[in-house]
Amino acid sequence: MSTAQELERTIGQDVYDVDGQKVGTAANLYASDLSGEPEWVTVRTGLFGNKETFVPLAGAHAEQDGLHVGAHKDAIKDAPRIDDQGHLSEAEAAELYRHYNLQSTSRNTRSTDGLGMATGDGVPADQQQNAGMKHARADHGREEVVRSEERLRAGTETVETGRVRLHKHVVTEEQQVTVPVSHEEVRVVREPIEHGRPGAEIAPEDREVTLHEERPVVAKETVPVEKVGLDTKTVRDEQQVREQVRKEQVDVVDADLDEKTPRKH
Repeated sequence: MSTAQELERTIGQDVYDVDGQKVGTAANLYASDLSGEPEWVTVRTGLFGNKETFVPLAGAHAEQDGLHVGAHKDAIKDAPRIDDQGHLSEAEAAELYRHYNLQSTSRNTRSTDGLGMATGDGVPADQQQNAGMKHARADHGREEVVRSEERLRAGTETVETGRVRLHKHVVTEEQQVTVPVSHEEVRVVREPIEHGRPGAEIAPEDREVTLHEERPVVAKETVPVEKVGLDTKTVRDEQQVREQVRKEQVDVVDADLDEKTPRKH
C-alpha cells in the first residue's frame, strides 16, 4: 500500500476499482485512532457526486491518474451506507469489514472511538497533514484541525423524452377543370343555279351528313410536388436544483468537563 502522504495527495482525484474501472472521486481518508495509519477512504459516487461510500485501503496504491483500490466496483456500489461524520463507531467499522470480507484487527476493535478521519475533502496535500478530526501537534505547540464542507456541483445528462415520426396518408378531393370542346351543327346553304339544264326529274331524294363533336376525356397521373422533413433544434433553458450539503463545525471541549457538553469556538 502507498504511504500516507501519497494517499493524501489522491484526495479529489479519481478512484478506480481492482479492474481499473472508475468508481468515483476520493473525498476523505479515515485513519486508525491507535496507529494513525489511513485504513478507509470515502468515495463520492452518483451523478452529482452526492453519495459517499467507505472503501478499504488494504491493497490500495496511488498512481498518477488517481487512487487504485483492491475492491470490485459492485462491492463498492453495494457497500453499507454510512454517513461521513468524521468518525466511525466500532459497529460501523465491523459492518464494513464484513461486507468487504476483511478481518478486523484487535487494534481497531478495541478502540473505544473506532476510527478517526485523517484528511479533509479538497484540501491540498501540503495542508492535509493536520486535517480531519484526528489532532496533530503543530510546530509551535498548538492544536489544529482543518474544517471541510460540501459544495454543490451540478451537471447535465442527455435523456430521451419522446419520439416524433412522419406519417403520410391519402385524402380524396374533387377538382373541377374547364375543357373547351366543339361540335358540328347543320345549316342549310342555298346557292342559286344559273343556266340550269331543263328536263330535271322531280323526285324525293335523301342525303346524309355525319356530324362530329368533341367530348372531355379525363386522365390522371401522379407527380411529386413537395418534400416534407423533420429537423431538431436545441433550446436553451435554466432549471434550479436543490440538494442538502454538509459542513464541519469545530467545537472546543474542555477536558475537565463532560465531553457531551462542548463549548463552541
